[in-house]
Amino acid sequence: MSVFDELVGQEHLISILQGALEASRSGEESQEMTHAWIFTGPPGSGRSSAAVAFAAALVCPSGGCGTCNQCRSVATGGHPDVEIIRTEGLSIKIDEVRELLTRVSWAPSMGGWRVVVMEDADRLTESAANALLKAIEEPGARTVWLLCAPTLHDLLPTIRSRCRHLQLRTPSTQAVTAVLTNRDGISPGMADFAARVSQGHIGRARYLATNESVRNNRATIMKLPTQLADVASAFRAAQTLVDLATDQAKAAAEERDERESEELSAAWGKGATGRGMATGGSKALKELAAEQKTRATRMVRDSLDGALLDIATFYRDVMMVQAGSDDALINTELAPQINALAHKSSAHQTVAKISAIMEARTNLSHNAAPLLTVEALMCALAQ
Repeated sequence: MSVFDELVGQEHLISILQGALEASRSGEESQEMTHAWIFTGPPGSGRSSAAVAFAAALVCPSGGCGTCNQCRSVATGGHPDVEIIRTEGLSIKIDEVRELLTRVSWAPSMGGWRVVVMEDADRLTESAANALLKAIEEPGARTVWLLCAPTLHDLLPTIRSRCRHLQLRTPSTQAVTAVLTNRDGISPGMADFAARVSQGHIGRARYLATNESVRNNRATIMKLPTQLADVASAFRAAQTLVDLATDQAKAAAEERDERESEELSAAWGKGATGRGMATGGSKALKELAAEQKTRATRMVRDSLDGALLDIATFYRDVMMVQAGSDDALINTELAPQINALAHKSSAHQTVAKISAIMEARTNLSHNAAPLLTVEALMCALAQ
């Protein structure tokens, strides 16, 4: 067993990381091991999983056995020498980076390495990125930085130039299907469906395969392109899409927000003395509420982005039929509707629609108003 067993379809990357581990243990000067790495790859490729696995291997006495206390504590985020940064807001701000730099300046407490895994390095603000750059330029003797981002261009050129880059591949449908059936016990038919429509995103494939309400929401979303006939239907489709994304984010956030608020209130003494919270408790609760609101905004946008990617696969299938390759459809259950649209529109129109979806995704990532953005998109798709 190894911490790298979870990295599906990334044999090339595992070989590089194992070479770096050997170099780090030999103590000899080598180009195999460096103090800063960038893991890039499309959503679902496992870039953060790869970084966390490498972090575990660095602090594990056996080089990443996956079973010892060191490996298990890294996986659960409880290892004192491994800092895993997961932002739930829209960005990582300079104050957060400064606090992080203070913590990682300490020597490793258990020997070996102090490792920082930043799962959303593409969300660094410019000032935060510049603060991080200084730390990477002048690293501690036993500190390793593992940054994760969709592409290299999502990071400052000055940061890119000081890191070793590892590009992850999207796992094949067959590889994801095998993982779902062998490891998670999902039926072959459901595993094949989930692997196919998730396009190699293992986490999303598992989520789809095990959650009926998520599959029902996706089915509703995938019917929207077939319902676009005029401006009125475009506006209805946009409202449906935004409502689904909002409801999904709200359902995911409500229970968590309530639990966090109760735990913070208890930490500030509410209910313990009968006199309410200690001084500063109300301010802490307001700050938590602001963070929760920011997280909810991001969750809605992330949900919308996933829905737009699903719709893009519909038009991708239309384009495949128009190109004469109807044996490679992602959404085989919608084959009649896909064929019908393919025969009454041109490949040029289909490409334009896919481009409109990608532009809408970009606009949403730049904080455009969700409903207006989706309404404009649906009007373009209805033409």
